Amino acid sequence: MKSLSLYEEKNTIIHKIDAFSKILYIVAAIAIPIIVPSKIVAISCLLFSLLLLLTGKVIKKIIPLISFSFLILISIVIIQGLFKAGNKTPLFHIGSLIFYKEGLMYSFEICLRVINILCAFSILVLTTKPSDLIEALVRKGLSPRIGYVLSSVLQIIPQMTATMGTIMDAQRSRGMETEGKLIVRIKAFFPLIGPVVMNSLINTRERSMALEVRAFNSKTKKTFLNEEYNNKYNQWIKICLMISIILAVAWRVMA
Repeated sequence: MKSLSLYEEKNTIIHKIDAFSKILYIVAAIAIPIIVPSKIVAISCLLFSLLLLLTGKVIKKIIPLISFSFLILISIVIIQGLFKAGNKTPLFHIGSLIFYKEGLMYSFEICLRVINILCAFSILVLTTKPSDLIEALVRKGLSPRIGYVLSSVLQIIPQMTATMGTIMDAQRSRGMETEGKLIVRIKAFFPLIGPVVMNSLINTRERSMALEVRAFNSKTKKTFLNEEYNNKYNQWIKICLMISIILAVAWRVMA
């Protein structure tokens, strides 16, 4: 059975870090390069995120994410390299198009930040169970309703992918062609999308009924199935991340 989340089950130290520490790391990884606008800082944050992904044995999973954003990043490089206000120093040209150093350096910084954000979020999504993530947020005071919405968002893409695969297998068994030339795939798309949408609506109705049966709308205080464990190294991780953010802010104020 396919997993309904992007979470990868591994026995690594990154997987054992609590979800709130990873959320705080995302904040630090995004905020520090913005507070300290240095290429060295941005590259350092990116390399550290890649090291964490490598330690968590999930680094291969970020390749599709980066590939998906590759076209957007290329468009940023082209637009900024050609048309950024303040372009003065020609670096190279392709035909009649002249790329400028200022625009390319600026687009390089943007690409660094985008990839760093993707990697930071990937650490959380790929090494944390959605249920653990939502439970950690609810323990910190998040509304259970919002927690359920976030849990559904994290699961909707993998769930629809799994449903699409199941329906495609069923249609193939009935003789429908779903692979081959582009026109064949386009013809197969419309008969497939209907069952996928209907299945999603049915699942939504069944979930709402299940939540009502379990008294989801009850005003009484909710309890948790799992006990909360606060390991010492998780506390130290939070402290180090907070200190890093504070130091970055202090540097910016004093600069």
